[in-house]
Amino acid sequence: MRAAFLDSPSASETPLTLREAADPRPGKGEVLVEVLACAVCRTDLQICRGDLTPHRSPVIPGHQIVGRVLEVGEGVLRPRLGERVGVAWLASTDGACPQCRRGRENLCEAARFTGWDVDGGYATRAVARADFTFPLPERFDDLQAAPLLCGGVIGYRALLRSGIQPGGRLGLYGFGASAHLAIQVARFWGCRTFVATRSVDERRRAMALGAEWSGGALEKPPEPLDTAVTFAPVGSVVRAALQALAPGGAVAINAIHLDGIPAFPYEELWRERGLVSVANFTREDARAFLDLAGRIPVEVTFEAHPLEQANQALLRLERGEVVGAAVLRLS
Repeated sequence: MRAAFLDSPSASETPLTLREAADPRPGKGEVLVEVLACAVCRTDLQICRGDLTPHRSPVIPGHQIVGRVLEVGEGVLRPRLGERVGVAWLASTDGACPQCRRGRENLCEAARFTGWDVDGGYATRAVARADFTFPLPERFDDLQAAPLLCGGVIGYRALLRSGIQPGGRLGLYGFGASAHLAIQVARFWGCRTFVATRSVDERRRAMALGAEWSGGALEKPPEPLDTAVTFAPVGSVVRAALQALAPGGAVAINAIHLDGIPAFPYEELWRERGLVSVANFTREDARAFLDLAGRIPVEVTFEAHPLEQANQALLRLERGEVVGAAVLRLS
């Protein structure tokens, strides 16, 4: 197989090295997939830059994988040979800890993650646990389906964590790949949406997708918000969202890495406003969102790159140049 390996985190423009390697083989309970597409996520960039502590080295990044099953390991009944499946960030859990038993497998201490603990989808082949793969809506082609597997699913969980209700006033802070999908879910639920982002082009896209208002990253919306979700990995945005909340509202922080939240007076939090974090997602989240995405149906904006341009795709993401999501085309 061919794969883009991260040998060690780097600040260079080319942290990944493309080379050949032996095809992986599926073990018990696993499947081998031919990777057709893999979307590029900011978490991939944070792993490559060392913002997230390396879990293995070398590692193949990528956790928004669309693939076709080439081989099944011992004991696998589903998925079957030839089926198209999605592989996402959550690679495995122990299934037995208190968190897993309570339906909160996203918080499992033994959880392993695709492209961080196990090799991911910046490659022509990948292995995944069969029970952590997902059927994909047929209406989305491979390139369209890939961004649904993290940006879409984690954005969906962030909406749930925010507590937004149909008809509520929702603020979205940052308008990258995840927010592009989350706003469509929110609009489907009948929410009023307000978008704050530094990019003028993203403000225009937000309005085209149904936002009532769009302004600068730290600009206050014209009405108090019932809830908000922050997508930008910048702490100042969290405070801006908190300042825009009506009493009793909550801000859901959709980030695995944040540069820190500035100090703020207690009055900004008082009156039962809340801050909650969004950590990973459950398989039930993924199944629910993928079903919903097919029914809405969501519109996926992306730009495609060959595997050989994985470094360029990461760099474009870092510079804020990607419109929607960047997707590696492997087929």
